[in-house]
Amino acid sequence: MLPVAILAGGLATRLRPITERIPKSLVDVAGRPFVTWQLRYLQMQGVSKVVLCVGHLGEQIRDLVRDGTQFGLHVEYAFDGPRLLGTGGALRRALPLLESTFFVLYGDSFLPIDFRAVERAFDSSGKAALMTVLKNRNQWDKSNVHFEHGTVIEYNKHAPHPEMAYIDYGLSVISSGILTAYGDGEVFDLAEVLHRLSLTRALAGFEAEQRFYEVGSREGLAETEAYLQTRRDLWNTRSST
Repeated sequence: MLPVAILAGGLATRLRPITERIPKSLVDVAGRPFVTWQLRYLQMQGVSKVVLCVGHLGEQIRDLVRDGTQFGLHVEYAFDGPRLLGTGGALRRALPLLESTFFVLYGDSFLPIDFRAVERAFDSSGKAALMTVLKNRNQWDKSNVHFEHGTVIEYNKHAPHPEMAYIDYGLSVISSGILTAYGDGEVFDLAEVLHRLSLTRALAGFEAEQRFYEVGSREGLAETEAYLQTRRDLWNTRSST
């Protein structure tokens, strides 16, 4: 399967004071650091390589996860450096560690979705990138995607409009070429890149069937913990920390 880049470099201000001492990826969820749930799930999906894009307190993530062997994965790290590079800038820095095409997963998301099906949809789309979407109707957050027949007609998280019944689910597949116009160390947002792609019909879409879970807010953290309490199957074989 394609490698997965996990965006785990943000400041997580909504979870302060917890995240003043630890990065969001290490917040305890159902008895384990959240990143360990993500990594175990990726391994079960068939993923073999992960690149963690880290910034704020990222050394703590590296010290816990190390090379990923304990999760049955190969894990490498791309550090933002002295300033946060944004989601796009973090991925641009990680390109030398990735392949020409790769998954992008947010570091605060747990997504019950078939990664292989998403990869197949991207391969058959012929487009530069793919975004997974959920028919949200403003239920979990403000809907920001107009999606029809396998194509994202418009993605706009800053100026959503009434035609947008879907939301960015949190998993994408992108070609490295959409980032190479930017320089290493340049600060930019992946959402803006995907927005521009959508306006030229170059962004494919894949509709998710189950809701997403996130630990970026206290409410989301509680919901995710309740869900992961039911997912002890993730630890039936090889265990982690």
